[in-house]
Amino acid sequence: MSPMNKVLITLRFYALGTMLISVADMFGVSISCASKTIRDVSYVIAELSSIFIQIPVHNIKDTKMKMYEIARFPLVFGAIDCTHVRIQSPGGHDSEMFRNRKGYFSLNVQALVNSELQFMDIVARCPGSAHDSHIFRNSRLFARLESGEFQKMAILGDSGYALKPYLLTSISNPVGRIQMLYNESQIRTRNVVERSFGVWKRRFPVLSLGLRLQLKTVQAIIVATAVLHNICREMKEDLPNDNFELTEPHNETEDIIEVEYNDDGRDQDSTMRDMLLNNYFARLVTD
Repeated sequence: MSPMNKVLITLRFYALGTMLISVADMFGVSISCASKTIRDVSYVIAELSSIFIQIPVHNIKDTKMKMYEIARFPLVFGAIDCTHVRIQSPGGHDSEMFRNRKGYFSLNVQALVNSELQFMDIVARCPGSAHDSHIFRNSRLFARLESGEFQKMAILGDSGYALKPYLLTSISNPVGRIQMLYNESQIRTRNVVERSFGVWKRRFPVLSLGLRLQLKTVQAIIVATAVLHNICREMKEDLPNDNFELTEPHNETEDIIEVEYNDDGRDQDSTMRDMLLNNYFARLVTD
């Protein structure tokens, strides 16, 4: 098979989801050949993640400014969240770890995105039962933020994460105009991560229809489609049709209710949020 046909088989599979036999028939190859091709090409594309999925350290101020332009939330360069990618049961003694709270098997995928709906970081190795905050605390992104690499800057997350100087969450029960304005700006700006997941899954329906392949191949496909998504965004490709309906839509409200971070406040640090409330949002209200 030519390299072009290998790429076309893989892209066709990303678009058809579980229809591996349809892809094989379309290109006149066996199912096993199609499966091996999809695996190999996905690995190759995924290896490009270090080039196409990265935090733009050298021009991070531009990234921060574009995030600010969404809803006037200062100091942030990205938004973080997790989404589930449906898989078949991986089998073995640990298979139930991959069953998420909705009852199906999945990988819980963490992503950090920017205002252009591009992935700047992705973690695609965690089982569906893993809590968003647990995935974050065990990620390289957490280590970079903890080390102070992005000083005086932060990212936005929902209430599934602990409040930190470098990770700003919304206020659970806002009181007064200042806190309400903070929440409005935070939620509107953070919405880029929800939009990114929606565009990504509509562009590559395999991510929502389900993957019946070996776990390592599934992980490679997730990263590979993230790479391709970023390339599409960089090239200003049209957004996929909104009429495509995901089988398991990502529901932000449900996530906030069910997985709200709770550690008795021991892991919370409101220093940065308090500073923004007192020195920035309070001024907006008075203006």
